[in-house]
Amino acid sequence: MMDFECSDVGLWKEALSSYPVRIKSLSKPNLVSFDEFYRSELPSLLHQRNPNPYITTPELSKLMQWKLSRGKWRPRLLDFVSSLDDELVKSASEKAFQSLPDISKAVNALTVLKGVGPATASAILAAYAPDVAPFMSDEAMVAALGHSKDYTLKQYLLFVDKLQTKAKCHSKTMAFGLKKKKPSGTEFNWGLLDAVRCRNGSLEFCCRGQVANYTSRFRAKE
Repeated sequence: MMDFECSDVGLWKEALSSYPVRIKSLSKPNLVSFDEFYRSELPSLLHQRNPNPYITTPELSKLMQWKLSRGKWRPRLLDFVSSLDDELVKSASEKAFQSLPDISKAVNALTVLKGVGPATASAILAAYAPDVAPFMSDEAMVAALGHSKDYTLKQYLLFVDKLQTKAKCHSKTMAFGLKKKKPSGTEFNWGLLDAVRCRNGSLEFCCRGQVANYTSRFRAKE
């Protein structure tokens, strides 16, 4: 079990590398394939659509299946998103992605869609920009904030700030170790880890992360 306050970058990397094994150990139907879609296929599809990325209704439906497979299955949510008009989903998601790094604006653009709350919105944004908008998972909320019941935008912003602070701290540590100097603004890379505790084969602690260059990607919009 690893504490969120742990400052050992090596342990965080070890936790991250254990993610695929942990997912398989849960033995949940289709979770491995849904996870592969969410972590590999969907991000690739979204970035192929640059400079105006968007998500489609079928993709959103599959994302929802991934999200629900991780926790409590809520078929009505899946029905809601699966029945959304494709043009509406494309328009809302394009507006959301273009709003980044303004997370509040991006989340609000997505929550106009029926069945999409802040948590699902965070999953959509994280598929495109995990370095800016981490997924608001139950496990990461518990690890970072000590609870996971408040799925509001206000709580999500607190969660994002906590993870960004942690990621920046680790990035500075890594940069110091590699370069023996502090990273400048243009070379500052950091990863957001959706990481919590994992024990007894249950999804108390999974980890997900990706390193990306926040400064260069969004410099033109700031």
